[in-house]
Amino acid sequence: MKRFIPNSLTLLNLLSGSIAVIFVINSNFVTAAFFVFLGIFFDFFDGFAARKLKVQSALGIQLDSLADMVTSGLVPGLVMYKLLELTESSWGEIGVNSILSFKEVLLIPVFGLSITLASAYRLAKFNIDEDQQTYFKGLPTPANTLLIISLPLILEFQNNDIINSIILNQWFLFGLTILSCYLLNSSIKLFALKFKDYSFKNNATRYIFILLCIVLLIVLQFAAIPIIILLYIIMSVLDGLTSI
Repeated sequence: MKRFIPNSLTLLNLLSGSIAVIFVINSNFVTAAFFVFLGIFFDFFDGFAARKLKVQSALGIQLDSLADMVTSGLVPGLVMYKLLELTESSWGEIGVNSILSFKEVLLIPVFGLSITLASAYRLAKFNIDEDQQTYFKGLPTPANTLLIISLPLILEFQNNDIINSIILNQWFLFGLTILSCYLLNSSIKLFALKFKDYSFKNNATRYIFILLCIVLLIVLQFAAIPIIILLYIIMSVLDGLTSI
């Protein structure tokens, strides 16, 4: 019976992601973000439960990736699509609208779905890469999803004119989409938040990272998320250099 517990958590991740898709399509980013956070929560604990209960299985691995494809693949792609859609008037100002319109639908926002394609490719590579047990190669899809979903949350809750103008700049979103796709499938080694033991000596980087995350979230709220992702990459690179 206990072998069904991790898979049930994975299915809850999939359900959460599916609900998030509905809200993103309706431009309800706040509610969508709630279900994304919920899905990532289930995604973290399904693997944790499988390890603790010693019921890891090939089925669980495949099911986990399928669930992640929705919560951390389709959702961020759709969010970027909707954000690029908000900049549609700006593309018209530079003459792109008339060139790339098809039946009055601007095709530029479809570029945001590149994130979904890159996520699918990354998840497929992860499933056949036996090296990524204690670390990640490239940005994990949940981390990338948090980065993308933070943008509409910053617009909603931070309400800073300078930040808003940056986020709603079409070139910024275009560049971030490319960067996101690259990071997902890069060869950069990033530490995983998996603890073999809880000693500070063996997990110093993880403990320091978690502490900094808490401080940044308290001080900057949702605006802290992009900084946390950058911090995660920097600390991972530094940790790799010191372990050589």
